Amino acid sequence: MILRCDPKTRWRAQLCAVVACVVRPFSFAMLLPLVGCGEGGTPALTRLMEARRLSEELGADFAKSSDAANRAVMADSDQASAAFAAEAEQASARVSRTLSTLEPLVASLQFAEEGRLLKTFRAAHDRVWTLDREILALAVENTNLKAQRLSFGPAYEAANTVGAALDAIVASIVGVDAARARSLASTVLLKVRELEVLEGPHIAEADDAAMTKLERRMTTLQSEARQVLDELANMSAAGRAADVEPARTALVGFLNVHDEILKLSRRNSDVRSLALSLGEKRTLTAVCEENLDELRQRLMERTFPARR
Repeated sequence: MILRCDPKTRWRAQLCAVVACVVRPFSFAMLLPLVGCGEGGTPALTRLMEARRLSEELGADFAKSSDAANRAVMADSDQASAAFAAEAEQASARVSRTLSTLEPLVASLQFAEEGRLLKTFRAAHDRVWTLDREILALAVENTNLKAQRLSFGPAYEAANTVGAALDAIVASIVGVDAARARSLASTVLLKVRELEVLEGPHIAEADDAAMTKLERRMTTLQSEARQVLDELANMSAAGRAADVEPARTALVGFLNVHDEILKLSRRNSDVRSLALSLGEKRTLTAVCEENLDELRQRLMERTFPARR
């Protein structure tokens, strides 16, 4: 058999042959696979070691990509989400490059099963990255987080402003109208507080139908608050309407913030990205990890690679 190798490799093979003949005649056949050359004259053992190294890199970068994408979903700021998204994209690009190098290397070693595992991994990884692009685009929007912050901050403060304006109205009314004024003012404030309470479930809700049901209740509460405020303005002496204007303005301010919260909540970017991460992506990620584990194990068990 003629080994087609470069001069350096041919010299190595000849030396091995001499040692084998002198020390252990039957060992020559065992050494052939280690110095057997493929395309470009690269020894099979060298190619096997490189395949092992690349398989480890492939696993490490895939884990980094998946972890960074998950952190982008869970990040509590636009800046952090964007940073993790960029990290995930870079790691995924490295996976693709390594895969493109490893596939022909495994093919040159004629490792059919390892080739099949790489093919299955590539298909699953392509689908994972398609999902990740969708997930990351949603994650960096952070609409649910922004809605929550509006609800806990500006909306809460605007509701307090409504309450203070109503207290001022009640304090200005004396006599027989005082009790009714307190009752109407309390009713308006209760409607506003209920709107506040319903913002939380709406922000967390993933189902469109359930959000629509919540919004119908919110629309009713807004209408009732305005009606009761009108009653308060019209309940007694001339000039009462002017006293109610600060409360009316405060209510409009609260409802404007409330509407912005609903718009952000409806986008549902955080809820949707989390659902995708915990759904199909989780299943495909498991497929990728299983294939990589088996690939690394098989490559480690290879001692005498096949040669042409």
